[in-house]
Order: sequence, then structure tokens, then C-alpha cells
Amino acid sequence: MLNDFPMSVDLAGYRRHAHDWLATHLPTHMRGDSLDYRTPTLQESSAWEASMHQAGLAGMTWPKVYGGHGLSLREHLVVNQEVGDLLMPDSVSSIGKELAGPIIMAVGTEEQKQSFLANILGMREFWCQGFSEPDAGSDLARLRTKAVLEGDQWRINGQKIWTSGAAKAHYCLLLARTGTVADRHRGLLMFAVPMSTPGIRVVPIKSIDGKDSFAEVFFDDVVVPDSARLGAPDEGWAAALKVLGIERATNRMYRPWRFEAELRFLVRALRSDPVLARQLEDGGVQRRVGELLAEIDGLKGLVERSVDQILQGQAVGARGSLTKLFWSECHQSFASFALSQVSQIGPQSSALARRARKVFTQAYLFSRAETIYAGTSEVQLDLIAQRILQLPREH
Repeated sequence: MLNDFPMSVDLAGYRRHAHDWLATHLPTHMRGDSLDYRTPTLQESSAWEASMHQAGLAGMTWPKVYGGHGLSLREHLVVNQEVGDLLMPDSVSSIGKELAGPIIMAVGTEEQKQSFLANILGMREFWCQGFSEPDAGSDLARLRTKAVLEGDQWRINGQKIWTSGAAKAHYCLLLARTGTVADRHRGLLMFAVPMSTPGIRVVPIKSIDGKDSFAEVFFDDVVVPDSARLGAPDEGWAAALKVLGIERATNRMYRPWRFEAELRFLVRALRSDPVLARQLEDGGVQRRVGELLAEIDGLKGLVERSVDQILQGQAVGARGSLTKLFWSECHQSFASFALSQVSQIGPQSSALARRARKVFTQAYLFSRAETIYAGTSEVQLDLIAQRILQLPREH
């Protein structure tokens, strides 16, 4: 039974509900700026996100018939702003909620919607995204994973890489090719592939931050029924563009508010130690903090503008690349600055400063990937140049 909070109240009332509920229910050990923080288990994260859904703070824009709350992108933004203000862990089901779910609602059959969507919001099924490949990277027009129709089923062969969450996923949102690489964007098809299907092999990749969040996924004669197909043949590229537009423009809208919360935490941690506090008296440090706040405000404006455009029925399209490029470059720059500030923190520093060193060391290491995943900065710049500025393609 979903929370009985009256969803018809004004936006201010909904914000108060989100703020108060999160402040009351978020466990202290899941707050990154808490001395009691510890990495939550998958079970703890799942239970937390399921409770957010019950409270009306997840699946805001999804139709009620599929387990959502039937609200608008305005409420979605409000929740993201409140979530961003708290240094809570990222969702363990972001691929399902932010990519698989929207694409299933866009091109899936009614049976697929009924089968998958409520389970995603209920944290009963996790998804991974099978797009990137070793020889294609972010250029989906070059992918080689092949899907061949045999009667009423498909035989899939190929390899995916940098597949986040593959080890825990129940399904893979898989993009495959029905023709040849020369077809480029034509002949791409999307599937919902159960990860338990024979022929799928997951090989974890240890990233620079020491985590096994990425993986290579091999598909060796993987056979799935035609009912696993998402959308009509040759609709895969259009569906992929829709997914990537969503991913780059609207997913994890909380990022700029999260970056601001991280900056506040950095300053608070430095002030907690008399020796470290002197760093904040340096004019260069003060100017850099001001520059970072200006960049964060600019990013907030991009996110809020995207919401306005979508609510007005406008397609964000390639402008989503502006948001993706800005947030990844902005956070990578901030993480480098934060690391420089915490590098002098040692055993004699305050407890809060030592906690900050752990937080921002991890943030710096992970930020190295932020200009790569969801489309590299180079790919975003090409999209901006060609589709927004209408510049000729480089030959």
C-alpha cells in the first residue's frame, strides 16, 4: 500500500513532505557527511529505496497503473533537489528507474509494462544497460553485438563493456544489431534480456576506486523469445536516442544540489580543524569556491530549463549533451579542488576532517569516469557542434 500523502497539494506542500520525510527517515549511517557512515548493503539500499517509493518520493512521474504516482516533472525535480541536499548514496537501481523504465513506457507492449515497471519501482528487479562495446565505446553506430531472428526467437552474440551493476542485475537493457556495422544507425534493436539466460557471462572490472561496479558481459549464442524485443524492428536507434536524451538531460537531476552539499561539507570539515581552517583564509581558495558556486548555479539553471522545456512539450534532444558535459566536467573539477584541500588531513586532524578526506578521495577517483560514462565529453562536444551549432562533421 502506497503512502496516503495527498498528491494533489501544491508544490510547496509536496516539498515540505519530501524534506521532512527524508530528514526523519534517512538512516544516519547512510549520510556521507556523518561520522557514523558505513557503506550500506544491497539489501539496506533496496529497503531504503522501496520505502522512498512508498512515501511518494520515487516513481513520481510514472503512471499509477504501473506503480507510479502520476505526478509531473515538477514534483520529480522537487524530490531531486531535496535528495541532493543530503549526501545519501546513489540509487542501486538507477538503470531500471531512469533508463529501462522510461524506454519500456515509450516503446514496450502493455504486457511488458505490466511485467516490468512495478517490479522496478518496488526494488524487486534490477537492470543493467548493455550499450557500450570495446570497439565502439559511446559510438552506438559502431556496435557489433548481433541479433539474428530464427523463427520466433532471437540468437544474440557479442560483448558489452563498462556495464554498471551487471553482477546484481536481473535484466539487461540490450542494444544489438540485426544487420551489419556498415548499416550504422539502421537495424539496431533493443531487448529486455534476463541475465539468467544461458550463454551470458559476467566478468567484473575493478575500477580505480577499488570497487567492482563495472563489468564486461559476453553473449554467446544467447537465445531469447521475440517477446523480449522492445519496440519494432529498426526502432532501436530511435529508442536509444530517446533513452540517451533522458539520461543526459533529466536523470539524477539532484547532481547540482548534491555538488553544493558536497562543497558545504568540505568547508564545514575544514573549519572543524584550526589548522585546516587557515586554508579558507587564502584568497585563491576563496575565489575558487566562488567559481565553483557559480558553476553549480549554472548547472542548476540547465536542469531547471530542461524541466521547463519538457513540460512545454519541447524535445530536449541534443541539448541534453550540454547538461551531461557541464555536470561531468564541473564535478571532475570540483573533485580535484576538494582533493587538494583534504590532502593535508592526517591522523591528528579532526574526526570530521578525516571523514571528509575519505569522501573526497573516493569522489576524486570516481569522477575520473564521469567524463566517460553516459557518453564521453568528446562525444558530447561533437553532438553539440553538429546538432545544435549545425557545424559540418569532421572527415
